Amino acid sequence: MAIQKTHKGKTKPRSPTLILTVSIVAITLLYIASTLFSPNGFSFSTSITSKNSVFSKNCRQHNGPHKYIYWGNRIDCPGKHCDTCAGLGHQESSLRCALEEAMFLQRTFVMPARMCINPIHNKKGILLGSGNSISEETEERWEDSSCAMDSLYDLDLISDTVPVILDNSEMWHHVLATSMKLGARGVAHVEGVSKTDLKEKSSYSNILLINRTASPLSWFAECKDRKNHSSILLPYSFLPSMAAKKLRYAAEEIKKLLGDYDAMHVRRGDVLKTRKDRFGVERSLHPHLDRDTRSEFILCRIAKWVPPGRTLFIASNERTPGYFSPLAVRYKLAYSSNYSSILDPLIENNYELFMVERLILMGAKTFIKTMKEDDNDLSLSDDPKKNNKKWEIPVYTRDGEE
Repeated sequence: MAIQKTHKGKTKPRSPTLILTVSIVAITLLYIASTLFSPNGFSFSTSITSKNSVFSKNCRQHNGPHKYIYWGNRIDCPGKHCDTCAGLGHQESSLRCALEEAMFLQRTFVMPARMCINPIHNKKGILLGSGNSISEETEERWEDSSCAMDSLYDLDLISDTVPVILDNSEMWHHVLATSMKLGARGVAHVEGVSKTDLKEKSSYSNILLINRTASPLSWFAECKDRKNHSSILLPYSFLPSMAAKKLRYAAEEIKKLLGDYDAMHVRRGDVLKTRKDRFGVERSLHPHLDRDTRSEFILCRIAKWVPPGRTLFIASNERTPGYFSPLAVRYKLAYSSNYSSILDPLIENNYELFMVERLILMGAKTFIKTMKEDDNDLSLSDDPKKNNKKWEIPVYTRDGEE
């Protein structure tokens, strides 16, 4: 279930229902005592109304009675990502899927209070902009392994589209307490139930809290029909545009200094990994990507989109000092590290930095991605972004050359 924690070894997993019940009792013990033995007794409507006054002050309102859906206290967990976590983009795909279901069900989404930070994606090299070579072993990292969700996203802004609360909030504790009092109408633990049934069947639709068990592969596996664009309620750009206020401020300040600019995102690093086949030959899921993201190939590729003399903002996970310097023969280059006076006081981890960079990329006159996500995108490489099976020999020559 969504509230079940991963157990290692031979420890027998606890009942998810029991875990949630124990949590509810622990949180609401004093609350129940004060309400059950009061002269006026307990009123669901008046109690919810009093809490909703707080809810309204935070601009998190929606029409109709407040009902909630909970997918768990960590993105993609329970499941294979409990011990480690994926990068920001992967987790955002999962979070967007959960938000879409809440939107479809017209329920408030109970969002995990923290997001796990993958250590691979939490290095300071990009922001420091060091002129010296930095090895993987010695490169400085931010220490935190997680960050507060509201340090990344503006929850009030998200709630304009999908009402959300955090699972460490007073409102969430109140929901748990109320669900305990409502008995059978309080909480439903569901697994393998379609969102249509959750919405239309009264056995679910009238429940205060839906405790959801998502796919153990990842939350976004629940959104199986992603290729059918008519079924997508929230676009890819939704969460990037919901950045926390301090991150939006930093991006706006940098955009002012950049003026009229173009931008490109160059993803290298982890996506360039290769593996040897049984004959010892190196193969890659993106056989042209290493070639296509080298400076000499970038110059040829973007010449038709970006005129000479333009300011070109580059966001990349490439760690090699001066890697993009050859582009300076044609463009005025800019990086996040050029704006440390703005970023240093605000940025606490690489996820925050990337969210600022995404806002800058989105504000460019011409934005070039590493690989296409939509047919109309401009990209450095024609390799498909999603390729989980076909490993090919990397290509380093120009097309048509041997």
